[in-house]
Amino acid sequence: MTRRLHIAALGMMGALLLTACQSTQTDSNGETNANNPLPGQALVNTNQIKAHLGYLASDALEGRLPGSTGHEAASAYIAAEFAKYGLKPAGDNGTYMQRITFRNASLVQESPTMSIFYGDTNIELQYPKDFLTGKSMLETKSDVTADMVFVGYGVVSEEYGIDDYAGLDVEGKIVVSVPGRHTTLPNEEGAHISSGAERQRYAVERGAVGMITVQTPKSEENRPYSRSLNYIHAVSMDWLDDKGTASKASPQLKGSALLNIETSKLLFANAPMTLEQVWASMKDGSSPKGFDLNAAVRLSKETEHKDITSPNVVGIIKGSDPILQNEYILYSAHSDHLGISKSVEKDRINNGAMDNAGGTAIMLETARMFASLAEKPKRSILFVAVTAEEKGLLGSDYYAQQPTVPLAQIVANVNLDMPILTFDFADVIAFGAEHSTMKQYVGQATAKHGIALSDDPWPEMNLFTRSDHYSFVKQGIPSIFLVTGITSNDPKDDAENMLMNFLKTHYHSPSDDLFQPFNWTAAFNFTQVNFSIGYEMANAAERPMWNADSFFGQTFGKSYNLVKSVTE
Repeated sequence: MTRRLHIAALGMMGALLLTACQSTQTDSNGETNANNPLPGQALVNTNQIKAHLGYLASDALEGRLPGSTGHEAASAYIAAEFAKYGLKPAGDNGTYMQRITFRNASLVQESPTMSIFYGDTNIELQYPKDFLTGKSMLETKSDVTADMVFVGYGVVSEEYGIDDYAGLDVEGKIVVSVPGRHTTLPNEEGAHISSGAERQRYAVERGAVGMITVQTPKSEENRPYSRSLNYIHAVSMDWLDDKGTASKASPQLKGSALLNIETSKLLFANAPMTLEQVWASMKDGSSPKGFDLNAAVRLSKETEHKDITSPNVVGIIKGSDPILQNEYILYSAHSDHLGISKSVEKDRINNGAMDNAGGTAIMLETARMFASLAEKPKRSILFVAVTAEEKGLLGSDYYAQQPTVPLAQIVANVNLDMPILTFDFADVIAFGAEHSTMKQYVGQATAKHGIALSDDPWPEMNLFTRSDHYSFVKQGIPSIFLVTGITSNDPKDDAENMLMNFLKTHYHSPSDDLFQPFNWTAAFNFTQVNFSIGYEMANAAERPMWNADSFFGQTFGKSYNLVKSVTE
């Protein structure tokens, strides 16, 4: 069977696979809401959600890995549903598909070398016992030798008065940093400022040619080096621009490494401070100061490249107002998952039922509901099923940088990623709502349905920076990440424990499948709230705006607001 026929055959299996999803749980109390608080014909149909989830999370799609036949079938299914509802295609060349070229990079395991030089001493390290290294997205062979400079956390923030590079010359050198972040930084803001991508940017802007991370007792406790060994065969991915250049790679950086805790000490053998003294200086929350290590290092490796394609699926419901229809409320949900695990377990398929067949199913039902309205909302509604979220938010990052509608006209994003549909939730959490006027629309929508809106209960987890909405935040678009909350309408439920149990037991595991205890009342209520948030914003007199005191608005929204004033 050809690949195209195989995909078509998988698409025809959707209705048959609905029974797999239905058999795990009894139905909720009714498919439609008799006391409907929604406008017109907008009625939630839980059987539609079951059908979508049952197909997308089926074994037939083999975990929906980007570039695989299974994910292509999932994308074809989503496009077919968009067409069924009458959404306007908003992909490439009049289709629903926005096709993206990705590069898969695999490290040649026999190739990495690392040598330390100080004085007459030359120490050869062993891979992977002593050090690990990343893949190169630009070169199949890389080799660099340079002096090393310790830069503490390697973080810079004008807003918070931080510059770990102050007084240091790293031009043409390899920077060495410790994991962690300044204790003066707030959680969400600190997650962005201290992220790997931002640390790379700080290093590149100052002329560094490589980056090395050394362990601390705390980082070893939180993420042991031995755990990282489990991922040495993992494939890294990035999207390529029209010139074939990887989006996140810097040609200036020629080498990278992570050292285990004992090997880390060797880099400081000829330095003004030992690594143990650096650790001691951090114990009271102080930030370690940088200095020259008076040593050089050589890093080399080989990487194998394989380019693939995978699509975002994009559709539009045109707004009814002749002016406001040129603005878009964007719904996003990632359609990909992890594929098939390399293990000896009998079940190796990562079905991704909650993550994120559930979110995609609810987005599809939300699209159907908007399409069913006799009178459409004033603003247009843009639906994007993004690929490669599990590979680093890549599909959403591509769409945010290569949108199929003008970026300045995307006024808000509601992202759906892994709503936990196992209990009759009484509240929802909208990560990021406090940063913009979106909070008022979320509050109006939840109140309409008797659902509470809770603040972020886990600020230390930095969830606002960890899903697809963040790709749009970085382009200046006010965004929220909507999930089910931590309280239940059933007093017998320990809702937060049920949620945490999913994360501990099923998250990114083959057991995130169709045999979990789905609660279809939760799916029904979540879809109502999700629809109403978009409906409120689509009909509002003013587009959502960043709050004046929001770090993210100040960092990313300035150009957005400037463009807004020009278009108005």
